[in-house]
Formats: sequence, C-alpha cells, structure tokens
Amino acid sequence: MIYKRRILASKLQRMIHRFSVVIVSGSRQVGKSTLLRNELAGWDTVVFDPAVDVGNARRDPDLFLNNHPPPLILDEIQYAPELVGAIKRRVDLARASANSNSTSANENAGMYVLTGSQQWSVLKSASESLAGRAAFLDMEGFCLAEIADAGVEDHWVQRYLNDPERFVAAQPNRLGMVRTVNEQLWRGFLPEADTLEHTWIPEFYRAYLRTYIERDVRLLTDLADWQQFGRFVQLAAALTAQEINHSQLGRDLGMTPQTAQRWLATLRATFQCFETPAYHGNTIKRISGKPKGYLADTGFACSLQKISAASTLSGHPLTGALFETAVAGEIRKLSATLSTPPNIYHWRSHSGAEVDVLLERDGRFYPIEVKLSSQPSRKDTRGIASFRENYPDLKIAPGLIIAPVERMEQVSENDYCLPWDSV
Repeated sequence: MIYKRRILASKLQRMIHRFSVVIVSGSRQVGKSTLLRNELAGWDTVVFDPAVDVGNARRDPDLFLNNHPPPLILDEIQYAPELVGAIKRRVDLARASANSNSTSANENAGMYVLTGSQQWSVLKSASESLAGRAAFLDMEGFCLAEIADAGVEDHWVQRYLNDPERFVAAQPNRLGMVRTVNEQLWRGFLPEADTLEHTWIPEFYRAYLRTYIERDVRLLTDLADWQQFGRFVQLAAALTAQEINHSQLGRDLGMTPQTAQRWLATLRATFQCFETPAYHGNTIKRISGKPKGYLADTGFACSLQKISAASTLSGHPLTGALFETAVAGEIRKLSATLSTPPNIYHWRSHSGAEVDVLLERDGRFYPIEVKLSSQPSRKDTRGIASFRENYPDLKIAPGLIIAPVERMEQVSENDYCLPWDSV
C-alpha cells in the first residue's frame, strides 16, 4: 500500500523530540502502525497480542525491556499493561542520570512510543504514571487532504481561527477529490477502505464490526448478549449527528438508560463515536444541555445501516446526518494538528434554533452550519443569527456554511458558504 503522509506526522516528530514517551491512540484501522512504520523507520517494533505473551512482556516486563532497548515502539500496549510501570522506572532513571550529569532533559526524549486502540485502564494508567513524561496523540481516519494526498498542513481551520475576516475575504483552494460526496460518505475514511475496490467495501466493514466486538469490546466490558450490543451499535449509527438521549436509546432496545449510557461509554472508549457538548453560556435554562453524538466513520455507519452502494444515498433520510458527521469529523481532525485546538460545541435553544458546530478559542466564537446543499441561502444562516441574538456580548466571528459548493460566497451580512473540500 502506498503511504499517504498523515497531517499529524509533523506533530508526532515534534513530540518525540521533546517527550520521553509518546502515546498514539485511536480506533483499529486508522493507521497508527503505518504512521509509525513510515515516520520512525529504524525503530525496533514489538506488536502485542491478547492471546500470546510476546517476549514474556507480561510475565517479566523488566527483562523484556532489557532485551528491547529504546528507541522502541510498543504496538497495542493494552495487551501488555504490566510494561507501563517498568517504562516509568526506566524513564525516571534516565531523567535522574541526565540531572546528575547536568544534561538537557531533551537528551532523554524519544525513548518509547506506545499505541493503543482503547481509552481504557492501560492508557489511563499510562497517563497517570507517565505524567510529565508522556505526550498523547489521538489519531482518526483520513481527512480529505490525506485522501487527496495533498500534504496540507496550513489548512482552512487554522486560517479561519487565526484571522476569520481575512479568511472569508479570500477564495480558498479546493482539493482534487476524485469521488463524489456520496461516494466518499459511503466508502468512509479508514485508510484500508480508501484503497479497496467498491465491491469489497461491505465485506470490509462486516469484518471490521466482528473484529471490533470480539477483540476490543470483550476487553472492556462483560456482555451477556453480543447480538444486542451489535443492535445497539446499529442504533447509534442511525442516530449519528443527533442529540444523545439515553432514555430513548434504552427504550428502543428494551434496556435501561444506565445500560445505554454504559454502552455508549464503551463506544467512546474504543474511539467508535465522539460527542460535542452543548454550549451553555450565561442562559443555561434556555439551552438544551444534551451532547450531540457522532459515529466516528461514515462508511462504518453506512454498513451498519445496510446501505449497499453510494448511489442509494441519493434521497436516503440519513444522508444529511452522514454529511454532518463527516464535516464534524473533518474539523476535529484538522483541529488536532494545532498547538492550541479550539473547544468544539454545538448549540441549540429550546425554541429549536441551532448551530451544528461552534468553535471557541481565545474568547472568540466561530459558528458553523453544515448543509448538504449545492445552493445554501440566507435561510440556512438562521441558527447562526439566533446565536448572535442570544449572545450579543460575545465576540463572534463571521459564520460559515459548509456545503458541497463550487466556491466561497457570501450568503448574509455576516456569513459565508465554504466548499467542504477546501484546503
């Protein structure tokens, strides 16, 4: 497979030159191992397995590390949690030696890179044990620039946050996407799916679901009914880009809200969904506090909903939600490259006005609507206008409507439409 350089590669390199340990986390198949294999060529790599104690790492972690000196990549560290304490001791010993020799702390940078596909106890233990010694890098599927192999790092989110007035005054370049919007939504954003013939996409996601449940979920929770959990994942896909209602989730599947909440936590812990909290501001009683939930990958969502081909998305009731899911994910992926990522919210009033994505950084707010329309109009900015009316004292940037349009155009006094495949 041809390696497409990830937009997080530069951030990874900076972390390695500053921290003793870097922990790369993300769901299975997002390309963690491929990234490290290409960016850290020459490093020793050990891949762990849930059934086999590779190199006796679990039985004798110190001996294992003696046999594998740094720089070292430890892939799927959740299968060898005993190593975390041993790594901490080695890092502390190296730091103490550097201090006694009056050398820079950076001399001990780049000792270990750990990867994990679950935000569970091992990574929590690592974050606690390696505080001040480790940096975390969360990976997701491809962004549009990576799919187009454009090598873009100065992206539109960064320019919008840095100088929104200048951003909307310029005409951004667009990526050379070879697929239609529906084709990209149906195929999804996982690297493996990006290169498969379309006839194999459904088979890929069926295998993905089975492997996910049998390997990842089994490590996190004790489920008596795996088929019921599979139906729960299907329901989560059907409700992507909607506010989360645990009572509704439980009622639809005949389970308690507490069980639905616990299973949603499992999806989050395995990076299969993400949430954006509601923005409250100073008018809490008027604003809905429910978070909005998204399935992490639109291709996986299409598979779960038995959408057999990209052509069937035309007119499908879920297509708009899938497009919003893709755009929200794109904003998250691009924001992750920034040294100071923005807070990401959604906003909805009890009267029904809403803003799909609301970014906040340095005390300024950036409202974004997502519309699957080739001709956005002023009426599509009503949610943004309502947000401005509700918060007249906030510093609010020009708003954006992200849509499958050909060029940026002004649609109201303060708002602009932006092509979804902008650079």
